[in-house]
Formats: sequence, C-alpha cells, structure tokens
Amino acid sequence: MQSIMRLVILGAPGAGKGTQAVILSKKLQIPHISTGDIFRSNIKNETPLGKLAKQYIDSGALVPDEVTVGIVKDRLAEPDCINGFILDGFPRTIRQAETLDRMLEELGTKLDMVIDIEAGDDIIIKRLTGRRVCPECTAIYHLRTSETARRGICEKCGAKLIQREDDSEETVKNRLKTYHDQTEPLISYYEGKGLLVRVGGEGSAADTTAEIYQVLGLTE
Repeated sequence: MQSIMRLVILGAPGAGKGTQAVILSKKLQIPHISTGDIFRSNIKNETPLGKLAKQYIDSGALVPDEVTVGIVKDRLAEPDCINGFILDGFPRTIRQAETLDRMLEELGTKLDMVIDIEAGDDIIIKRLTGRRVCPECTAIYHLRTSETARRGICEKCGAKLIQREDDSEETVKNRLKTYHDQTEPLISYYEGKGLLVRVGGEGSAADTTAEIYQVLGLTE
C-alpha cells in the first residue's frame, strides 16, 4: 500500500514513537526518519557526529539544532521522501518546528498530520529503566515482560544485552524534564495549526497502532 503522507510522531521518550513509526513505515511504504537512530548509529561507529551527539544524549539533553537540523534537511532531500515520510524525534523544539515548516515549504510540500502519543511519566520511567537492547542486532527486550532480558542474552544473535546509558533512571528523569520543558509545547503549536491528533500510549503497542490506523483511515 503506497500512500503519500507526511507525518510527525510526537510523544515523550518511551511513549512508543519508534515502534509505531516502524509499523506505519511498512504499512504506508514511506521512510521512517529517526534522528535518534541516526545518532546512535554514529555513536556506535564512533564518527565525529557520534562523539558530539553522545555528550548530549548520555546526559539526557537535546543535541544542538545546528547538528540535528542539517541531518534532517539532508535526509528529506533524498528521493525516497518524495512520496512521504514519518519523522520520529524531530522536531523537538518550537524553533525546530518552524525550521521544518520552512524546509518543507522550500520542497513545495507540507505536513499532513502530527500524531501525539500520550503516556504518563510513571509508566515511561518503568518502561525505559527496564529496557535492555542488543548492541549487535539492535533487538529490544524488557525485564518485566521478557525472560530473555532477565537472562541477559539476545535470543536472535546470542550477544550480551546492555542497558543504554540514556535508559538509566537518572537520565530518563532528565530526558522527561527536557521533554516537558522543550518538546511538549509542540502539542499546542501543532494544535494551533489544526494538524494534531492525540492517541493513547499507555496500553499495548497494538492498541496504539489500532488508534493510529483509525485516525489515518487505515485498515488492519
């Protein structure tokens, strides 16, 4: 199913933005653009960008605009974005949102919808501090729901699971504070433009997907 759709997915860290973006990307056959994934890939490969981004991400702060905006601008100019895209992790500030508006205007297009996935801080802290990831194949597990996570070994490739530094409790709380201070105002920004749709993010991933499908007029 090929759909021309330009979406932004908002939500606090751990609300499920990445999970839903991957699902929608496959369903709509449009690219999922995650600034977090781009930064983590560069950190793993120890590139200059990765070393710079790591300093901010490990402390729960946002990577500076001059770094993030350049990455997104280059990505949106690639041919596979002609038929749409899903932005996950950008914009994170009003300034970035205004920059995105200008970028899209230059490309002769605009956003179709902004989906805000809502989840409370207490739920997010439990989700993120219990998350374990495979450093080799990037599979994700959780201590509360996966026996594999409790054993500490990836069932897909056999590598030892790790807790990302930005998933420690102190950093998660810092990330949430940063979100509330800098990113949450985007809800009102996009609401004012008539683009915002809210969906629940406290239930299962399948529940959230069903809500998103409903607002986009998609079928299972």
